[in-house]
Amino acid sequence: MRRCWRDNWRFIGFMLGVGALSALALPPLHFLPILLLTFGILGRILNTTTSWKHAAWAGCLFGFGFYTAGLYWLVNAVLIRADEFWWFVPFPSMGCALILAPMVGAPAALSMLVPAGLRRLAFFAGAWTIFDMGRTFLFSGFTWNALGSCLAIPGPVGDILIQPAAWVGEDGLTLALVLASLLCGSALLDSLHLRIPFTPQSAAPYCIPIVRRRIYMGCIAASVLWFGVGAARFYSIYPQGESGPIAVMVQGNVPETEKVGRLRPRDIFLRYLRLTAQGVQQARQLQIQQAASGTPYRPIVFLWPETSFPGYDLLQDTPKAREVIMDWALGADAGIIGALRQDDNGHYRNSVLALAPDGAVSAVYDKARLVPFGEYQPSFIPLQIVPQGGLAAGPGPQTWHLANIPPVGPLICYEVIFSGDVTNPHDRPRWLANVTNDGWFGNSAGPRQHLESVRLRAVEEGLPIVRAANTGISAAFDGRGHLLAKLGWDKTGVLVSAVPAALPRTFFGHYGQAVPLLFCALLILGASIRRSKA
Repeated sequence: MRRCWRDNWRFIGFMLGVGALSALALPPLHFLPILLLTFGILGRILNTTTSWKHAAWAGCLFGFGFYTAGLYWLVNAVLIRADEFWWFVPFPSMGCALILAPMVGAPAALSMLVPAGLRRLAFFAGAWTIFDMGRTFLFSGFTWNALGSCLAIPGPVGDILIQPAAWVGEDGLTLALVLASLLCGSALLDSLHLRIPFTPQSAAPYCIPIVRRRIYMGCIAASVLWFGVGAARFYSIYPQGESGPIAVMVQGNVPETEKVGRLRPRDIFLRYLRLTAQGVQQARQLQIQQAASGTPYRPIVFLWPETSFPGYDLLQDTPKAREVIMDWALGADAGIIGALRQDDNGHYRNSVLALAPDGAVSAVYDKARLVPFGEYQPSFIPLQIVPQGGLAAGPGPQTWHLANIPPVGPLICYEVIFSGDVTNPHDRPRWLANVTNDGWFGNSAGPRQHLESVRLRAVEEGLPIVRAANTGISAAFDGRGHLLAKLGWDKTGVLVSAVPAALPRTFFGHYGQAVPLLFCALLILGASIRRSKA
């Protein structure tokens, strides 16, 4: 009995560690080779058990380790208000991981429906991706850290690797990466004759030499094809139609402690005004240079980050404040300002307001995807964690048609992580504007992971995107996901970038999540079909 108890705890620790190691492949490290080891081990365990309960337990432990390590940075949001919520410190990353772990355990259990071997691994890869996509419907949605984001390596290599997202989306990248890691990792472990703990000693390698060679050759061929297709798209596709504006992204770098405590609101306001004037002056110089070279006139739009305007409901109801902003904007064609507001029914909303040159509010967008346990409190939580019960959600993606500005799709904070749900499908914008405040999460992996999601949305939709972040990282990407400009973490300043024209609408832009879902279904169906013996 004691030995069984010790073995159980060792198994728990082992699988938690294997899952946690997998997080090394996520941004900002992108250490992809670790997936060959960790998914190889997970695949080996799934292939040497006949119990769906054991498979589910192994998958849940793997998922708990993976999400705890990948979301470690969530604790920073609690530490900002540690005097009030000190008791909640262990819960953000571990609590989210506990909720998300069954999203790995369920595919592992279901994989027991097919025979052990490559078919079981293929089934698991398809089921993993479907359940991963299902996180869109978990509470208000939490699709953070889809494994496809591991391919968004900064620089030219990542530019090429993520191009297939224009056809299959980030979830298609996830499917390809999980399948390749399972097959190649399992074959590699068999080739090296490694003894995997907690698997039967008598278990024979299920990848015989000829199968291993076919797996290696197949993975090499698929990698070459993937890279070739990505490079062909990246270097051959060109923007079409009207160019975007000259965007001025204002990064005020206001510490979150000042915002939460509502300290020095006048100083914060003045900081943004001065930075706006500085940025618009730079944009004006760029506008003059482009005009001298024969480039048609491009309007100037400045962006303030999420909840950058201090105070509740002051921007919408204070015409003088809006006029002051546009006076400091030195004739900019429009401003996009992040602010909290109260609607006519008394509900608080996380919003962005578009300001016309005269200070009038020309459009309002309310955040539709609220952060679970941050802006939105699930009803089953008995304690009041979210202040004032949380915010009210908006209706969903919109396209703004502002005077003299190409149509733009506004996005607030982590709404940008939802693949296939960032634009109005009936009114495609020409560019996307994302305002965010990652100051809650400190100088951690969180803001870097968020940035790579922005980049992937650009590729999926074929749309350029600009991003204004309070403490960083502000950036601009073209419709291929290529970085145009960036202002790093914990820097106060402005980022000026001429937004290019949009690319032609992508295949994924037309059909969305139906594309990776179809591939997953075909893979699962193919793995489930019984093959008759010759």
